[in-house]
Amino acid sequence: MVRVVLPRRRALVVMGSALTAPHVAAGVARAADDWPNKPVKYINLFPAGGATDVLSRVVCQQLSEITGQQFVVENKGGSGGNVGADAIAKSPNDGYTLGLMSIASHAISPTLYSKLPFDAEKDFTPISMLWQVPNIFVVKPDIPAKTVPELVALVKASPGKYTFASGGSGTSPHICGEWLKQVAGLNMVHVPYRGGAPALQDLLAGQVDMEFDNIPGPLPQYKAGKLRGLAVTSRERSPVAPELPPMNDFYPGFEITSWGGLCGPAGLPPAMVEKASALCKKALESEALKTAFLAQGATPLWASPADAATFRRNDEKKLAPIIVASGAKVN
Repeated sequence: MVRVVLPRRRALVVMGSALTAPHVAAGVARAADDWPNKPVKYINLFPAGGATDVLSRVVCQQLSEITGQQFVVENKGGSGGNVGADAIAKSPNDGYTLGLMSIASHAISPTLYSKLPFDAEKDFTPISMLWQVPNIFVVKPDIPAKTVPELVALVKASPGKYTFASGGSGTSPHICGEWLKQVAGLNMVHVPYRGGAPALQDLLAGQVDMEFDNIPGPLPQYKAGKLRGLAVTSRERSPVAPELPPMNDFYPGFEITSWGGLCGPAGLPPAMVEKASALCKKALESEALKTAFLAQGATPLWASPADAATFRRNDEKKLAPIIVASGAKVN
């Protein structure tokens, strides 16, 4: 038998490491047990007033009530959600900076943009899905079209004249507009904004002609008659606007449902992730949240961390050929 004798200094270091490892593990476990023991920052990827802002605040309110700690929404818009997503990815992985995992930043942008400051697969820790919500297709009232076929005929008669707004390049409303251009053979000009709220403001002011948007944003203005609704992008009619047909009725397969989830930077402690996911499930099951979501046309959508990761991955694969075919891809 060969006996290995370590130098005294190295032996102490090895012994110290062996003694420290259990304490580190125990510290991480305690951190997960205690989480959250102070306010948690939630980064929303779009400006205040839009659909994701409204829904995020509903979720954060419920999480605050359940945990006794404030979940504070910070709006960090820009580049179709990529600015805020990058901020989440570069945050400390201690569980006190979380944020929105959106269809725009995490399923569309990886195909739309050749270069991103983050990797949607590797730089985040998915925690839970939160909601699904269809988009609504609305036009300003002086557009002389009351149906999708009438709108298509109008735009075809004047190529390049009409504009469609979106909450930013790479958002699901943007891809809806590009998809309509593709399937209907339209020549329209895309006008991107930093979020759904400013896009809606300009539509109401008549600065742009039409837009797809997450239904909670334009819904009050549509109900008030300030905008004309033409369709929704879900497979079925929306319970908050049952009079509007699905786009799928006119163009089979035309279906995009926006979604949001909760995520953090890569490397969050697994025990903390599981606890946060369980808290999300409890929040999404509350009657107060269900009522608030229903009023916005949104559906609660819980998923485990693993299932949330798979959901994101599958939607990226589903949307990639649509984005490429639409010609919207940015080189």
